[in-house]
Amino acid sequence: MSTLTIALDIMGGDHGPPVILSAAVKAIQLHPDVHFTLCGDEEIIHSGLQPLSDTERRRVSVKHCSQVVEMGEAPTSALRNKKDSSMRRVIELVESGEADACVSAGNTGALLTLSFYLLKTLSGIDRPALINMMPTTGHHNVFLLDLGANVNCTPEILFQYGVMGSVLAQEVAGIASPRVALLNVGEEDIKGNAQVKSADQLFKDAPGINYIGYVEGDDIFTDHADVVVTDGFTGNVALKSSEGLAKLVINEVKRQTQKNLYTRLLAKIAFPLLKSIYNSVNPDQYNGASLIGLRGIVIKSHGNAQKDAFYYAIVQAMKEAKMHLPEKIKTKIETVLLEQL
Repeated sequence: MSTLTIALDIMGGDHGPPVILSAAVKAIQLHPDVHFTLCGDEEIIHSGLQPLSDTERRRVSVKHCSQVVEMGEAPTSALRNKKDSSMRRVIELVESGEADACVSAGNTGALLTLSFYLLKTLSGIDRPALINMMPTTGHHNVFLLDLGANVNCTPEILFQYGVMGSVLAQEVAGIASPRVALLNVGEEDIKGNAQVKSADQLFKDAPGINYIGYVEGDDIFTDHADVVVTDGFTGNVALKSSEGLAKLVINEVKRQTQKNLYTRLLAKIAFPLLKSIYNSVNPDQYNGASLIGLRGIVIKSHGNAQKDAFYYAIVQAMKEAKMHLPEKIKTKIETVLLEQL
């Protein structure tokens, strides 16, 4: 099996290269079977690689880029005026086959536009989607999409999202027949707008998908479904709201356990339990949304990701590259479309 190569946009994100480089160093040290190509200002990159041994450095390539896509920059500007940006370079490496996947914490709109322009979508897919895992009360995480790639989705696009999400749940979570659901304001057939109702019928007419109908927002986290499909506007609001709630719970637990000597003592006694709860809801471990539906693998990290969070995004890129995700989505789409003929 050939060595994986992961391309990293070092210049993207709210916290700048130091955070991204520290995550890159961690990934390089923990994954000796993977090659990494780091794109950005070569002087900054080399200075951040000091912790690496000579052996580890042999698995690292540096591509100097003279431009940076700013976090508030218009996607069209990034496409037309930033031909030598670190963000564009990592996608070009995937396009040319020099990298198996790429990761960026940069401007979401620019990343979507550049990826769509350079990589193109798979046959049968109209628009790519951002998808990620979220914790549930059950044995499996739930895959939620779209998380913001397309705020307006036709019923056909929602159906395509369900097919792609089903493949990801099968390959990443090992679920043989993932339960696919549409996010709606109620579970009854009479609920929802015309777009959702039309998508519902498309799913019902597709025998290759384990479609279970509608779920409401509170069912996302209750192991009701393995894949929940919605438009990018609703999905992004759901994602950010859940992350905000998780941070609120974590901070409130910390505050309450430090109120007095008695609560601090209880916290020490209950530390293993509290740590387990923290690990299950900590948003960092779910960082790394996949931009699926493209002819290559692109992972979008949160812009405000710190070291560990960006590292998890790198791990997600490696997982998808090892399983050749785009090819498996292409096969599933073709199978489902044939069944509908």
